[in-house]
Amino acid sequence: MKNGELYKVRPIKDLKDMLNSSVEIYGDKAAFLSKPKGGGAYVPISYKQFKSDVDAMGTALIDLGLKNGKIAIIGENRYEWSISYLSVVNGTGVVVPLDKELPANEIALLLNRSQADAIIYSESVKDKIEPLYEKSTSLRYFISMDNEEDEGNILSFHSLLQKGHELLKEGRREFVDAKIDTTAMSILLFTSGTTETAKAVMLSHKNIAENLMGMCSMLYIDEKDTFLSVLPIHHTYECTCGFLCQIYRGCTVAYCEGLRHIVKNLKESKATMMLGVPLIFESMYRQIMNQAIKSKGEKKIKFAIKLCNILSKIGIDIRKKIFKQIHEALGGHIRLFISGAAGIDPQIAKGFRELGISLVQGYGLTECAPIVALNRDIYYKDEAAGLPLPDLQVEIDNPDEDGIGEIKCKGSSVMLGYYENPEATAEAIRDGWFYTGDSGFFDEDGFLHITGRKKNVIITGNGKNVFPEEIETLLNRSPYIKESLVYGKGQSDGDTVICAKIVPDIDKIKDDKENNLIPDESVEKIIEKEVKDVNKTLISYKHIKEFTVQEEEFIKTTTKKIKRHEVLKQ
Repeated sequence: MKNGELYKVRPIKDLKDMLNSSVEIYGDKAAFLSKPKGGGAYVPISYKQFKSDVDAMGTALIDLGLKNGKIAIIGENRYEWSISYLSVVNGTGVVVPLDKELPANEIALLLNRSQADAIIYSESVKDKIEPLYEKSTSLRYFISMDNEEDEGNILSFHSLLQKGHELLKEGRREFVDAKIDTTAMSILLFTSGTTETAKAVMLSHKNIAENLMGMCSMLYIDEKDTFLSVLPIHHTYECTCGFLCQIYRGCTVAYCEGLRHIVKNLKESKATMMLGVPLIFESMYRQIMNQAIKSKGEKKIKFAIKLCNILSKIGIDIRKKIFKQIHEALGGHIRLFISGAAGIDPQIAKGFRELGISLVQGYGLTECAPIVALNRDIYYKDEAAGLPLPDLQVEIDNPDEDGIGEIKCKGSSVMLGYYENPEATAEAIRDGWFYTGDSGFFDEDGFLHITGRKKNVIITGNGKNVFPEEIETLLNRSPYIKESLVYGKGQSDGDTVICAKIVPDIDKIKDDKENNLIPDESVEKIIEKEVKDVNKTLISYKHIKEFTVQEEEFIKTTTKKIKRHEVLKQ
């Protein structure tokens, strides 16, 4: 690969092989930093302890008669979730991670669709799960992560774990000796559509193991790294890249107590890395810069950035020194942010780098386990999604005159198909190629650029393609715009008008009015000026002709993607 050899990674056949070999290498090192119930300091849990608990839980689940069964897990990011996941896939059956934010009726629907035999759940979703005991057809076992002992029909996770440890002492080895079929379905993941349209993606050990090796050969991660786990772990992005990847590379995973606690937990865990989505990094960057400008003044900050950029060209890096306060505000140890789930504004990645913190973005889909392309720490383009993973073929299908077409890929991390949906599988996988539904192009250096979702494209009256994501990025750069959604509206004359829904940053507008930085005008007037400024940078057929302002934020998925179609229905 151009500009830097790939990093050496140890070969793994499957996730069982991965855990066993990591325990041999990293043994007594902390695999996790977990908070006790009710808060307090982080408590380390070693690799050896983790494997011992995985083996015990797997043994207990098999003892319940769940061999080859489907087991759902639902709850916040925590140690018990990680034990549950590997104790199912490494020798028991098929794991079905579910989104804890879903309403009870949707959870019931997904449990029925997956024909789950058991569910492991946390206290936070107890009220959604326990009433299903009377209704569910397929569920045989309800296992609570938080009950200290069995209560009626509800089994205690901790009692089961204890029982598993006892069974292992008695010589029970069904789980420990279980052979892994690396190409069979072991993971069943629902995509984040509405539950009727959400597709159930079937993944194998091979899919994930190949994705882990490919990803880690491109980004340097090792046992000195501590990783703050923030995004919902049921999602394949956090699960593969924020849990399994860390166990593979010998890192320590610290569980975040929630989005409000990111900064506090970065400090407490001394985290060196964090995975996030654009919304998290964009709001972090805005807050950091607003505070820095308030305390030092805009001129000083701009001068410091300029000075650092000049010095870095001659090999002198003083960013950590100059921006010491910013680094300390983020815990003092952060070296790398990784952004995914949607394209990030390149100015945010560049902005963090100018402060001495690397931010790289990647691109992936649940169907690809999930990473397809990734920017490297040593070779990147902020405006690109990244370079394709080494063992994945990525091509542009039927490109137009600008080289833009649908992105398709082929390789061992592509899913087995959609569960019980041969029609959808046949539509998505054709001649061995998975068609992503995303539009993009390759540049001359082999970097993949995403232009937007194929289904979101707005086609103007004169046949021009407008990607709403491009205009949204420009709108969201305004300090007075929190978020935006761009769409097309058909006219009676056959033309299409570009429109935008905008959520203003009311606090920022109020602040700047009080400090006489902007005229005391209505919010609509201020936003109208921002829209006009964006239009000046765009070719005329992309101009926003109409916009509406709303105070409430848009409905989002748990990975903070705007549910575009639901917002437009409102």
